[in-house]
Amino acid sequence: MTSELLEMGSATLFEASGLNCDLDPAFRPAWTGARLAGRALPVQAAAGDNLPLHWALEEARPGDVLVVDAGGAPFGYWGEVLAVAAQARGVVGLVIDGGVRDTERMRAIGFPAFSTSVAIRGTGKEWPGAIGSPVVMRGRVVNRGDLVVADEDGIVVLPAASVDDVVAAARRRVAKEDAYMARLRDGELSLDLYGFRPLGRPVVTS
Repeated sequence: MTSELLEMGSATLFEASGLNCDLDPAFRPAWTGARLAGRALPVQAAAGDNLPLHWALEEARPGDVLVVDAGGAPFGYWGEVLAVAAQARGVVGLVIDGGVRDTERMRAIGFPAFSTSVAIRGTGKEWPGAIGSPVVMRGRVVNRGDLVVADEDGIVVLPAASVDDVVAAARRRVAKEDAYMARLRDGELSLDLYGFRPLGRPVVTS
């Protein structure tokens, strides 16, 4: 299902879900083209301390996405070393409210990371943090096992219990939009396709 989720994309899944499941737009891909889909493994870290991320790799299972609340502090919590270790464990990506570095090297090895900053400032190793308990990512609660889908449009976090229903709704939406696109390519206007004309006509000046 992963390839299908990536093809659908975050925007389609968000619209199909009808849920408040998008993360703040401050989360951006560390490199152009990064995208991921997997199960959330929440991690709580302290500002400027990445020890919990090292411990998280011991707990992680193939298909997991590390979702890290580091309070948005602009430190380089994650870089090439952790990315290589994560890939070896089958971790499919990272979402962190904080900074990452070594972005070009992560692109080269194909490790997708989404963060609120890119920062080279180093981190300490003092607080082991918490792994697996819910975290709050700028107002959105993320639980272990939630589905995370991220791409250049944004990030959605779908509650595990709703995934099947959302995916089914997204498939219907994709089919409907494919039909709409065919009509648009034939020259039909979006005004007519979506029935917007009754909403009012603008003043047009030449």
